[in-house]
Parts: sequence; structure tokens; C-alpha cells
Amino acid sequence: MILAAGRGERMRPLTDELPKPLLKIHGKSLLEYHLEGLSNHGFQRVVINHAWLGHLIENTLQDGQQFQLNIAYSPEVTALETAGGIAQALPLLNPEDYFLVVNGDVFAPDFPFHRVIDLVEQFRADIDQDAPALMAYLFLAQNPSHHPKGDFYLNPPYIFSDDQLENNALSQRKYTFSGIGIYHKDLFQSIAPGSVAPLAPLLKKAMGAMLVEGELLKTPWHDVGTPERLLELNQKR
Repeated sequence: MILAAGRGERMRPLTDELPKPLLKIHGKSLLEYHLEGLSNHGFQRVVINHAWLGHLIENTLQDGQQFQLNIAYSPEVTALETAGGIAQALPLLNPEDYFLVVNGDVFAPDFPFHRVIDLVEQFRADIDQDAPALMAYLFLAQNPSHHPKGDFYLNPPYIFSDDQLENNALSQRKYTFSGIGIYHKDLFQSIAPGSVAPLAPLLKKAMGAMLVEGELLKTPWHDVGTPERLLELNQKR
């Protein structure tokens, strides 16, 4: 799933007439980078949620055949936030168990999509009928200058929030959540379709049960959050 329902307030005026994930870096939209990466590494079905100017996303990408993908859309009248958008799209996703979610407004042209297939196979092999399944696997990134304090602690393979490590010396540094993660469908079972729901509370609860793992990305990653950052990326070669 690619998340593309945000309004992109910090990107205005660029997003007044164009949804943020269609903004371009070196002539290619953020969505195109994701779709090409997915297609090149064996993915076949993609669901994209949208709200603000979503018709432009559908008109641009259509059914995905140009990427050798099958794209379905999950429209939202009002953006449902991350967990709400995922819960709404679950019937379209129809996952056996695990599925990948990518923020549509991040730039990660070399993201290791091949790792996702290997990881899911590993998760399935590790399932113990007497123990709960892993709920999430998050890809973290080095903290950018605009987010120096990061989001979560990484004590491999586990990821924790401040709630778990506030007084614990297991890790002294937090990293930034890249907006890319593998999730188990059961993580969203408490969210009714159509509900507005953030992702962080679900993740933190699962972290408390030691059901969230992850890794630090070794490839470039950028949060394209402002016109200035977009311009900077377009000026780089």
C-alpha cells in the first residue's frame, strides 16, 4: 500500500493544485519512484489511498499497467490518518498476513524492496503457535536536520518508544521512522473502516509487547516535507 491521502499543507502553494506524491524530482514523481521500485522487485498488486485531489493520482497512474502493476484505489472523503487509511483499504489489500506500506511523500529511490520478500518469508517461518506473531517491522533512517531527536529507539532487532526506554540504557539514540514498514493485518483489527486513527498508538502498544522489530536503512532517504527540501533534491545529481 502507498499512502497518498495527505493534504501537504507544508508544501503549499505547490500542493494547492497537485497532490504531494505527484511532485517531481528530476522529472519523475515520488509515486513513480515507489512504483518502479516495487515492480522491479516482484510486487504485482498495489493499493493507493487518496483524498486531496485524488482524481489526479488516478488519472495519472490509471490501472498501473505502465509499471506492470495492478493498482487499486482507496478513496477517502476526509483523510483518515495512517491507521484509519490502512484499515479502510484492508479489504482491497486482502493480505494473507503481512503487507508493505510506503508513505507516498518520501524519496527513497534505492530502497531495498527485495528485503521485504525475504523478511516476510522469515516472519512466517518463525511463527510459533504458542506465541503472538510479529506485528510490525519498521525501516528507520538517520535523523535529518529538521528532525534531530528521531522517533524510536533501535536495539536490534527490537524497536521501542520512549514509553519503554525512558529509564533504560539499552539505547542512547533514537532514529527517524522512514514511513516504510511491513505490518501484520491483525495490528489494525481494532480500527473500524471509516474511522480516523493514527498509527503511533498501535505501534507503541505492540512495542510494549516486544512485537515490533526493524532495521536502519543504509540507502538514501528523504522526507520531502517543504518546497525548500524539494528544490534541494532537484538541484542534486
